[in-house]
Amino acid sequence: MAPRRILAMGGGGFSMEPENPLLDDFLLSLTPSGRLPRVCFVPTASGDSEGYIGRFLDAFGAGRAEASVLSLFSREHDDLAAFLRTQDVVYVGGGSTANLLAVWRVHGLDQALVEAYENGVVLAGLSAGMNCWFEASVTDSFSASRLEPLHDGLGLLAGSACPHYDGEEQRAPTYRALVTDGFAPGHAADDGCGLLFEDGSLAEVVSSRPQAQAYHVHPGPDGVEEVALPARYLGAR
Repeated sequence: MAPRRILAMGGGGFSMEPENPLLDDFLLSLTPSGRLPRVCFVPTASGDSEGYIGRFLDAFGAGRAEASVLSLFSREHDDLAAFLRTQDVVYVGGGSTANLLAVWRVHGLDQALVEAYENGVVLAGLSAGMNCWFEASVTDSFSASRLEPLHDGLGLLAGSACPHYDGEEQRAPTYRALVTDGFAPGHAADDGCGLLFEDGSLAEVVSSRPQAQAYHVHPGPDGVEEVALPARYLGAR
């Protein structure tokens, strides 16, 4: 039986690094060989932004993947679980984590994604598309000026998540302060860094930028500890 896989990216991929395909190529390498991978983009967090959808379709066009889009604001598929079973990858875009989770639950997409995961479909995403898989996360969903904790992720991965760790000035200090105050410990990822989980455990950290890193952030005897995780730079020869 194939492992259950999630690629959680702090940032990067086609929407942040359109000239750097390393993270997206790594994601496609997790799919079966011998045919074009079937990749479904879920743009809920951006309100199904047409521009975002267009960038995805350009990046995963003919010859690279068999691309599709799952829209919930103009829903086309009656049986979401059946549709997801036909995919190799579900790729979740960035935006509002809180709105994403609320809309998914109204439509039952949360349970359809759990079923897809259990049946070997690779789940992936960046920013909100990283946050959603964990039990908790750090988000800007509630304010444009501050970051706040969110406690009701899908829980496919234990603990908490913090994307954009090096990309936004307040990410690292906010996450460390939250964990110090009792927030669930977990994983932080720089832009350009992806954490591959297999069956719920961290299997590998990869990066599209030489200096991008991931961290495990947890309480320690002398305060919060931020442990850098070895990352494999995907551009190394």
